[in-house]
Amino acid sequence: MKKPSNSSTKLLRENWAVMSFYERFEQIVALILSGVISVVILVSLFQLIQNVFSLLVVEAFNPLEHKVFQTVFGMIMELLIAMEFKHTIIRVALQRESIIQVKTVILIGLIALSRKFVILDPDVSPAKIAALAGAAFALGATYWLLRERDDRTAEN
Repeated sequence: MKKPSNSSTKLLRENWAVMSFYERFEQIVALILSGVISVVILVSLFQLIQNVFSLLVVEAFNPLEHKVFQTVFGMIMELLIAMEFKHTIIRVALQRESIIQVKTVILIGLIALSRKFVILDPDVSPAKIAALAGAAFALGATYWLLRERDDRTAEN
């Protein structure tokens, strides 16, 4: 993850004096959430390393075995989701974005759906796959529409 530049933190310090009480509160909450998510990411990364070591070295499982693949890549996707949340919160803390960015929430939802597809059991019902595919299509189309709107706004 890209480190906040000195100009970003300097800008935050300069803006602190002109922020309302609630804006300061939002900033403090965003920084605390960022710290909590950092701890969750570190613990999850440690557990991922332990599980991969245990599965591949101690138990000598084949990484191409379906259950092992699901476990390892499901955990990796969880870390990616947590890191994207942290990235979003850092942007809020540095006042680059407002609290809720719809496009970011949609992208996180798409990552979560991708994770769900990775960890699906082979004997899952076609109806469940169709429902997940429909949700992924809807989120993808919504993201595309939002991006198109933003592109048109940037051109003007």
